[in-house]
Amino acid sequence: MSTLRITLRAGERIFVNGAVMRVDRKTHLEFLNDVTFLLESHVMQAEDATTPIRQLYFVVQLMLIDPAAAAETRKLFERSFPALMAAFSSPAIRSGLQDAAELIERERVFDALKRVRALIPLEDAILSAAETEAPANLSTITVTDRAPVAVGAR
Repeated sequence: MSTLRITLRAGERIFVNGAVMRVDRKTHLEFLNDVTFLLESHVMQAEDATTPIRQLYFVVQLMLIDPAAAAETRKLFERSFPALMAAFSSPAIRSGLQDAAELIERERVFDALKRVRALIPLEDAILSAAETEAPANLSTITVTDRAPVAVGAR
Protein backbone atom coordinates (compact mmCIF):
# COMPACT_ATOMS: atom_id res chain seq x y z
CA MET A 1 0.00 0.00 0.00
CA SER A 2 1.38 3.40 -0.96
CA THR A 3 0.73 6.49 1.08
CA LEU A 4 0.17 10.05 -0.04
CA ARG A 5 1.59 12.94 1.94
CA ILE A 6 0.47 16.52 1.37
CA THR A 7 1.27 19.80 3.07
CA LEU A 8 -1.32 22.48 3.77
CA ARG A 9 -0.63 26.11 4.62
CA ALA A 10 -2.26 27.83 7.60
CA GLY A 11 -5.89 28.62 6.79
CA GLU A 12 -5.94 26.39 3.70
CA ARG A 13 -8.96 24.18 3.09
CA ILE A 14 -9.13 20.68 1.69
CA PHE A 15 -12.18 18.71 0.64
CA VAL A 16 -11.88 15.07 1.77
CA ASN A 17 -14.58 12.55 0.85
CA GLY A 18 -17.14 15.37 0.80
CA ALA A 19 -16.06 16.96 4.09
CA VAL A 20 -14.47 20.40 4.17
CA MET A 21 -11.51 20.78 6.51
CA ARG A 22 -9.48 23.90 7.29
CA VAL A 23 -6.17 23.86 9.10
CA ASP A 24 -5.09 26.60 11.49
CA ARG A 25 -1.36 26.14 10.96
CA LYS A 26 0.98 24.55 8.47
CA THR A 27 0.06 20.88 8.54
CA HIS A 28 1.19 17.67 6.92
CA LEU A 29 -1.43 15.05 6.10
CA GLU A 30 -0.65 11.48 5.21
CA PHE A 31 -3.37 9.43 3.55
CA LEU A 32 -2.85 5.75 4.23
CA ASN A 33 -5.59 4.41 1.99
CA ASP A 34 -7.70 5.44 -1.00
CA VAL A 35 -9.26 8.83 -0.49
CA THR A 36 -10.99 11.36 -2.66
CA PHE A 37 -9.74 14.85 -1.95
CA LEU A 38 -9.55 18.21 -3.62
CA LEU A 39 -7.16 20.98 -2.64
CA GLU A 40 -8.63 24.45 -2.25
CA SER A 41 -6.35 25.75 -5.01
CA HIS A 42 -8.05 23.38 -7.47
CA VAL A 43 -11.60 24.37 -6.54
CA MET A 44 -13.29 26.47 -9.21
CA GLN A 45 -15.90 28.98 -8.10
CA ALA A 46 -19.19 29.11 -10.03
CA GLU A 47 -18.46 32.62 -11.32
CA ASP A 48 -15.21 31.35 -12.87
CA ALA A 49 -16.97 28.65 -14.90
CA THR A 50 -17.27 30.94 -17.93
CA THR A 51 -16.44 28.57 -20.79
CA PRO A 52 -17.80 25.13 -21.74
CA ILE A 53 -14.76 23.21 -20.44
CA ARG A 54 -14.66 25.24 -17.22
CA GLN A 55 -18.38 24.56 -16.75
CA LEU A 56 -17.72 20.85 -17.18
CA TYR A 57 -14.86 21.09 -14.66
CA PHE A 58 -17.26 22.74 -12.20
CA VAL A 59 -19.82 19.95 -12.67
CA VAL A 60 -17.23 17.19 -12.15
CA GLN A 61 -15.85 19.06 -9.15
CA LEU A 62 -19.32 19.06 -7.59
CA MET A 63 -19.35 15.26 -7.79
CA LEU A 64 -16.26 15.24 -5.56
CA ILE A 65 -17.23 18.01 -3.17
CA ASP A 66 -20.79 16.81 -2.58
CA PRO A 67 -20.90 13.01 -2.86
CA ALA A 68 -24.51 12.98 -1.60
CA ALA A 69 -25.57 14.84 -4.76
CA ALA A 70 -23.18 13.00 -7.09
CA ALA A 71 -25.94 11.02 -8.82
CA GLU A 72 -27.83 14.19 -9.76
CA THR A 73 -24.63 15.95 -10.77
CA ARG A 74 -23.67 12.97 -12.91
CA LYS A 75 -26.99 13.28 -14.76
CA LEU A 76 -26.10 16.91 -15.47
CA PHE A 77 -22.75 15.74 -16.85
CA GLU A 78 -24.46 13.14 -19.04
CA ARG A 79 -26.95 15.71 -20.38
CA SER A 80 -24.25 18.26 -21.23
CA PHE A 81 -21.69 15.84 -22.66
CA PRO A 82 -23.20 15.43 -26.18
CA ALA A 83 -23.41 19.20 -26.65
CA LEU A 84 -19.77 19.58 -25.62
CA MET A 85 -18.67 16.89 -28.04
CA ALA A 86 -20.60 18.64 -30.82
CA ALA A 87 -19.16 22.05 -29.92
CA PHE A 88 -15.50 21.10 -30.35
CA SER A 89 -13.74 19.88 -33.47
CA SER A 90 -10.29 19.74 -31.85
CA PRO A 91 -9.20 16.09 -31.72
CA ALA A 92 -7.27 16.74 -28.49
CA ILE A 93 -10.29 18.21 -26.73
CA ARG A 94 -12.70 15.58 -28.08
CA SER A 95 -10.33 12.81 -26.97
CA GLY A 96 -9.97 14.40 -23.53
CA LEU A 97 -13.74 14.73 -23.16
CA GLN A 98 -14.19 11.09 -24.13
CA ASP A 99 -11.51 10.06 -21.63
CA ALA A 100 -13.27 12.07 -18.90
CA ALA A 101 -16.62 10.46 -19.71
CA GLU A 102 -15.08 6.99 -19.53
CA LEU A 103 -13.44 7.81 -16.20
CA ILE A 104 -16.76 9.03 -14.80
CA GLU A 105 -18.41 5.85 -16.06
CA ARG A 106 -15.81 3.86 -14.10
CA GLU A 107 -16.41 6.12 -11.06
CA ARG A 108 -12.91 7.58 -11.26
CA VAL A 109 -14.20 11.11 -10.72
CA PHE A 110 -10.94 12.57 -9.43
CA ASP A 111 -9.09 11.27 -12.49
CA ALA A 112 -11.84 12.71 -14.71
CA LEU A 113 -11.42 16.08 -13.00
CA LYS A 114 -7.67 16.02 -13.68
CA ARG A 115 -8.37 15.14 -17.33
CA VAL A 116 -10.84 18.00 -17.73
CA ARG A 117 -8.42 20.41 -16.00
CA ALA A 118 -5.80 19.52 -18.61
CA LEU A 119 -8.24 20.61 -21.35
CA ILE A 120 -8.62 24.17 -20.02
CA PRO A 121 -5.37 25.49 -21.59
CA LEU A 122 -6.35 23.90 -24.92
CA GLU A 123 -9.75 25.57 -24.78
CA ASP A 124 -8.10 28.89 -23.86
CA ALA A 125 -5.83 28.60 -26.91
CA ILE A 126 -8.81 27.89 -29.18
CA LEU A 127 -10.78 30.80 -27.77
CA SER A 128 -7.88 33.25 -28.05
CA ALA A 129 -7.23 32.13 -31.64
CA ALA A 130 -10.92 32.66 -32.43
CA GLU A 131 -10.73 36.19 -31.01
CA THR A 132 -7.74 37.09 -33.19
CA GLU A 133 -9.49 35.70 -36.28
CA ALA A 134 -12.55 37.91 -35.71
CA PRO A 135 -13.16 40.58 -38.36
CA ALA A 136 -10.74 43.44 -37.85
CA ASN A 137 -13.04 46.09 -39.29
CA LEU A 138 -16.28 45.84 -37.36
CA SER A 139 -17.43 49.22 -38.70
CA THR A 140 -18.68 47.50 -41.85
CA ILE A 141 -21.52 45.96 -39.86
CA THR A 142 -24.69 47.93 -40.50
CA VAL A 143 -27.35 48.52 -37.93
CA THR A 144 -30.97 48.99 -38.92
CA ASP A 145 -32.63 52.21 -37.92
CA ARG A 146 -35.28 50.60 -35.74
CA ALA A 147 -36.12 52.13 -32.41
CA PRO A 148 -34.16 50.58 -29.54
CA VAL A 149 -35.92 47.89 -27.58
CA ALA A 150 -36.10 48.40 -23.84
CA VAL A 151 -35.06 45.44 -21.76
CA GLY A 152 -36.13 44.97 -18.18
CA ALA A 153 -39.11 45.58 -15.95
CA ARG A 154 -41.44 48.51 -16.45
